[in-house]
This record gives sequence, C-alpha cells and structure tokens, in this order.
Amino acid sequence: MAVNRSYQQYQQNSVMTASPGELTLMLYNGCIKFIKQAMISIDKKDIEQTHNNIVRAQDIIMEFMSTLNMDYDVSQNLMQIYEFMKNHLAEANAKKDKAMLEEVLELVTDLRNTWNEALKLTRKNGTGWQK
Repeated sequence: MAVNRSYQQYQQNSVMTASPGELTLMLYNGCIKFIKQAMISIDKKDIEQTHNNIVRAQDIIMEFMSTLNMDYDVSQNLMQIYEFMKNHLAEANAKKDKAMLEEVLELVTDLRNTWNEALKLTRKNGTGWQK
C-alpha cells in the first residue's frame, strides 16, 4: 500500500513539474495506454472496462482538440485527425471493434513519436516549451 502511495505521489510530482510539451507527451502516452487496455478488455469480453477505457482515450483526444490554436494551418490539419480519431473511437466503442482501435492506436502512436522528437529537438536547441 505504501508503495502505491509513493508511486501516486511520484506521478503527481511528475505532472506538476512537467513543461507543457512534456504534459502533451504524457497525454499521448495515456491515450495509447487506454486504447491498449480497451483492446485487452475486448479480448476478455469485459464490455464495461472496454467502454471506460475508450471514453478515457476520447477525453484525451477532446482535450487536444480544445487546446488547438486554429490560427495555424497545422492546427487545422490536427483538428481533422483528432476528429477522425474521436469518431473512430466512438464507433469502435459501439461495435467493440478491435481493428478500429488498432487504427486509432497507430495514429496516436505516430503523433506521440513526432511530438517526442520535437521535444528532443527543443531540448537540444534550448528553445521551445521550457519552464
């Protein structure tokens, strides 16, 4: 029990001290985790857990959508990708369709990897989302 509390404290500290760029990376990782858990829940025929994990992934996607600055072309492109993922997750949830989740997982993973590379470059160059 004490180990669990220590881990939760560590996670909370990680979030509180993370830069905006690192928080975004954490959200991508969380979305990936929830999609993978939903896929496992489908295999176990656990409908409630599948639903809960997909909804959590959708919540993260909607958070990304709400924070886009639509003054930039890249944000408009990302909005289309996020819309697709959100809708695909909803349909996957309704159908309990693992293949649809895999499609979204691939997109989220690609976005996460791209974001991670951008973070590495900003750290290397000393620019960007530093606190």
